[in-house]
Amino acid sequence: MRRIVFAHCFLLAIIASAQTDILYQVSTLDALVGGVYEGKTTLGSLKTHGDFGIGTFNAVDGEMMLIDGLFYRVDGTGKVSLAPETERTPFAAVTFFEPDITLRSDSPVSMDSLYRFIDGRLPSENLFYAVRIIGSFGAVRTRSVPRQTKPYVKLTEVVKTQPVFSFSDVKGMMVGFRCPSYAKTVNYAGFHMHFLAQEGEGGGHVLGFSADKVRIEIDVTDGFHLALPDDPEFYRVDLSGDEEAVKRVEK
Repeated sequence: MRRIVFAHCFLLAIIASAQTDILYQVSTLDALVGGVYEGKTTLGSLKTHGDFGIGTFNAVDGEMMLIDGLFYRVDGTGKVSLAPETERTPFAAVTFFEPDITLRSDSPVSMDSLYRFIDGRLPSENLFYAVRIIGSFGAVRTRSVPRQTKPYVKLTEVVKTQPVFSFSDVKGMMVGFRCPSYAKTVNYAGFHMHFLAQEGEGGGHVLGFSADKVRIEIDVTDGFHLALPDDPEFYRVDLSGDEEAVKRVEK
């Protein structure tokens, strides 16, 4: 009997370990860009799939960061607050963050140079990676968008008037994912990062930065689960793919 119990517990441990290396995503970035701004997934439900991640809230009411199990919102004014787990999301990506690779950059470097530095140390370009960058930044540019109201317009229209925030000589944390090129139809191929200043004075979706001295933690995430919405708006949206539209929204 003890052998059976032990084997059962061992199997559960293996399953639990495997589940921590899954990037769990609600809906697709193309759907969000296309104006699908309401989802049924609560933050509390999302949290069962990860303690780390990024996304947005219903009506695209700010930029979301999930850090150590807490949901942070940077709203359209740049204000940072904690979001209740009863709120819902139309798009988010989360995982249980367990760093497999740790890197350091101790001299000033641009965003593109740092991303190339990271890419050069990844085991493969074909996996998903959760990325956390912590330290001092010479400059950071971020954006958020104000809460939208119906009838919703596409995100490419919303970001034309997006509030942009600039930080200089700031300490903080960037969290997000590096997705492989074949994921471009469901997420952004490359680095998709959000920023939270150390003292909580601001943050948002990262548009650009320069890093002074940072620690980079990378979780190799070799599983991907896409949870598609059961929603008429998602059923109707055109998902044939507009890579340029996604790039305009992200950049």
